[in-house]
Amino acid sequence: MCWIRTSLTVWVLLLVQLLCFEAVPISIDKTKVKQPEKEPEKPPASVDTGLHYDHYLREVIDFLEKDEHFREKLRNTDMEDIKVMCFLCFCYCVVLFISSFDTDVFKHLIQQGKLAKELDFVSHHIRTKLDELKRQEVSRLRTLIKAKQDLEGGNDISVDHQALLKQFEYLNHMNPHTFEVDDLDLLIKSATNDLENYDKERHDEFKRYEMMKEHTRREHLKTLDDDERRKEEEHYEEMKKKHADHPKINHPGSQNQLKEVWEEADGLDPEDFDPKTFFKLHDSNGDGFFDEQELEALFTKELEKIYDPNNEEDDMIEMEEERLRMREHVMNEVDTNKDRLVSLEEFLVATRKKEFLEPDSWETLEQNQVYTDEEMREFEEHLTQQEQDLNTRAADLQKQRDELERQQAELNAQKVELQQAVEHMERLKSQKLEPPPEVVVEGNALPEIHAVDKQPPAIQEDQLQEHHAAPQTPQDTPQEHLEQHNQILAQQGLPQSHQDLPPGNQEAPQGQHHLP
Repeated sequence: MCWIRTSLTVWVLLLVQLLCFEAVPISIDKTKVKQPEKEPEKPPASVDTGLHYDHYLREVIDFLEKDEHFREKLRNTDMEDIKVMCFLCFCYCVVLFISSFDTDVFKHLIQQGKLAKELDFVSHHIRTKLDELKRQEVSRLRTLIKAKQDLEGGNDISVDHQALLKQFEYLNHMNPHTFEVDDLDLLIKSATNDLENYDKERHDEFKRYEMMKEHTRREHLKTLDDDERRKEEEHYEEMKKKHADHPKINHPGSQNQLKEVWEEADGLDPEDFDPKTFFKLHDSNGDGFFDEQELEALFTKELEKIYDPNNEEDDMIEMEEERLRMREHVMNEVDTNKDRLVSLEEFLVATRKKEFLEPDSWETLEQNQVYTDEEMREFEEHLTQQEQDLNTRAADLQKQRDELERQQAELNAQKVELQQAVEHMERLKSQKLEPPPEVVVEGNALPEIHAVDKQPPAIQEDQLQEHHAAPQTPQDTPQEHLEQHNQILAQQGLPQSHQDLPPGNQEAPQGQHHLP
């Protein structure tokens, strides 16, 4: 941030010198002078401002920098108008808290709308790009709002989209298609206001941290019995006393406080203290200003009197809050033009005030209640409501999980049944493809009967059932068995079969006579 401020200051100075050179023209034979090759300037590194519309802000600035109107305008205006026309520098300075201009002039111009009205002179090509950029940003915001709506209440809940769009004050939502003067004006104002509220947001965050810490302590006490609770309370009071037992704290920005830094940090004799020398020693980037970081560094020695990271009773988050309080106090006392910077002149003027020589005592953080009892009560009620909402949500999720597990079990059972059915069908199919086994009656083999084989399967089954159903007695002889079989064939109108009988039991066929 510091080197960006320096580069911007140098840039403005170069413009002033350029105007001076053009004011006194000098006759030079340009044909005899070799112009040095200009090296392309490297663009400054993009610094994230932390704003939710940082990307949109950067792209607007990048597009406006490409317009030649402003460069031409700068060459034809005086120094006072340069301040008006260098609104891009002002945008950068406001965003980065590093403005070296007179911000009162700019605020007055913004209120009158003069600064943003310079957009009317931007070329058509740049305006077209800005129009497209705005349409994209509006579309992005509407997508985010729709997503937020779906997450919070579902699609069945009606939402006032116009009210939601008003949250984004840096866009003119009545005209979502083109980038106009009002858009640039809103963008500058929003960036300024948001960055000025940064400290307030830090204080609110610290207050929530302290209330949560106290809430956690109280909840822990509820889990203890009487003896343990008494010991815990005694330990808590002891830690508070140890933390409050520290050396006296000098008033931030007072002579005593700065002399202590002069002596301990700089190693100089406090009797030789000189405000101007002190300023130059601690202006680390040499730009002639104390920014917020350089001011906060001056309070390190005072904070070390109160906070030690090795002590149980000291909270380093509280130390940073104390540092922020000290810096805000000095800024309010010394920064007369409210540009969030302390110039050498402002610093020297402050050292001549009575408050610098005889300041009031400084009340540290533990001497000031961060939150009220009412705020603590509301905070705990909010936590209770959040806990109930989370429990309800967790119960709903558990029900959904159980239902999904039940459905999964049903699907698994159906899958097993389907697999078994497929396997059964495969077995039946394989059995149909195998030939039937040959039936052989031992000691009573029958010859092949082609006529019987040609019968339909139903007839064969009936014959087989009748054959097995016929009672057989142990007195049946092979001859009798053959006669019974022939009788069955005769009833069906089929030719009878013959089988060789044992010797002595054979009958001669008709038409044949054997001679003895």
